[in-house]
Amino acid sequence: MLRKIRIVLAAVFVVGITLLLCGIGGQWWGWMAKLQFLPSCMALNLVAVVSILLLTFVFGRLYCSVICPLGVFQDVVIALRRFADKVSLKRRASKMKAKGQNPASVGKVHTCSFSYRKENRLVRAFFLVLALVGVITSLQFFLVLLAPYSAYGRMVHTVVGLSEGQSIAPALIVTSAVTFVVVTVLAWMYGRAYCNNICPVGTVLSLVSRFSLMRPVIDEGKCISCKRCVKKCKSSCIDGDAHKVDMSQCVVCFDCIDNCAEGAIHYKFVGFKGLGKNRPKGADAPADKSRRAFLSTAAVVGSSLAVQAQNKRLDGGLAIVEDKQVPERRERIVPPGAQGIRHFYDRCTGCQLCVSNCPNGVLRPSTDLEHFLQPMMGYENGFCRPECTVCSSICPAGAILPVKKEEKLLVKIGTARVNLDLCLAHKGEAGCGNCARHCPSGAIRMVRGEDGKRMPVVNEEQCIGCGACEYLCPARPISAITVDGISTHIVK
Repeated sequence: MLRKIRIVLAAVFVVGITLLLCGIGGQWWGWMAKLQFLPSCMALNLVAVVSILLLTFVFGRLYCSVICPLGVFQDVVIALRRFADKVSLKRRASKMKAKGQNPASVGKVHTCSFSYRKENRLVRAFFLVLALVGVITSLQFFLVLLAPYSAYGRMVHTVVGLSEGQSIAPALIVTSAVTFVVVTVLAWMYGRAYCNNICPVGTVLSLVSRFSLMRPVIDEGKCISCKRCVKKCKSSCIDGDAHKVDMSQCVVCFDCIDNCAEGAIHYKFVGFKGLGKNRPKGADAPADKSRRAFLSTAAVVGSSLAVQAQNKRLDGGLAIVEDKQVPERRERIVPPGAQGIRHFYDRCTGCQLCVSNCPNGVLRPSTDLEHFLQPMMGYENGFCRPECTVCSSICPAGAILPVKKEEKLLVKIGTARVNLDLCLAHKGEAGCGNCARHCPSGAIRMVRGEDGKRMPVVNEEQCIGCGACEYLCPARPISAITVDGISTHIVK
């Protein structure tokens, strides 16, 4: 029963988050993104962080089996492996029966068999330190690559984007493909090896789960040492010889309980007296300096973590139909609500949720090493409409803070500048003025220069950097008017 409840809850979460990443039902599923552990840490969402830690302390790493979409994805891969093995065994049995041989021996082979593996603290610490280095050195790509929710987000975003014919950055496609292969192969061959070796969230939660109040307990009086539970355990956390469960690796999937024919495994309350007792031999040694250092590192991570889509064409009858190219910007542009470059990139985990849900095609993942796969804004395919606040309402990491529609026109995220050498109106090739007509803040007006030619003039104080002028400019391949971001946003 516990296993079935876990599967239903996991299905609800993974479907909801997948739909959210597809841009469907943000008003229904948005809260699920807010429950992701790493984004919650970076958003300083203490309610979510404390709730997850308490959930782990009481029930074990239930988060990894139910709430984390990458964890559920791995469970799907494992289930497919088990199904494939069963089909293979049936075929082998049929062939043996057709040859007049006894197929009974085939049934003795366990499908998708796992074995107990001790916790590898050095490997866990290595990847946890990598995530920390990514924060400290501002090389957030380490964190972006390792974060489980971000990994799942970029895989879904890439698949959906390619299926819809969107223009997806090659770097994102390659990274998503590598992530998919690594996670899938590890899950197919070793079960939850990714969660118990690479995932920084799994490592941090393991520090709490080893002291969980409720846990699977093996009744040695009923156990016949068949080790069926060991072979079925996808976390490889059951030591069949010692009759113990390593709670630092257990993801509380309840598979062992469901598969024990003798009913020798129970999920029960052990209380404070049982803390640290139900672990494999050698794991109950007194805490040493390395363990305390490991715990301290996780604490530092927890606190310091706070520290592109559509392919449209437009010519307006003034220029040949040609895709726009990305202009050189003096500073990159980040969305209203990000407060500025540093605040945004210090908190963004690159989950692609804002990119997937941007209705105007303005956000896309960056490909430079320093901010690898973290979003940036571009106005080649659209502009940041004053009435749109989607990204600020769904960001789970606090990289984009909530902004009301009536406040957005007061937030300056960049400044438009004009290149008269490219301006069709100034060159006398067309009586344009698109930028001035469509500027939502009224910051652009057309004037005549000393040579009598009309040209756009930007009021820098009035301009908010929304990009309407750049997007609607008919000049190709580079717009005659482009927007430069500003390092710190200005609220008027």
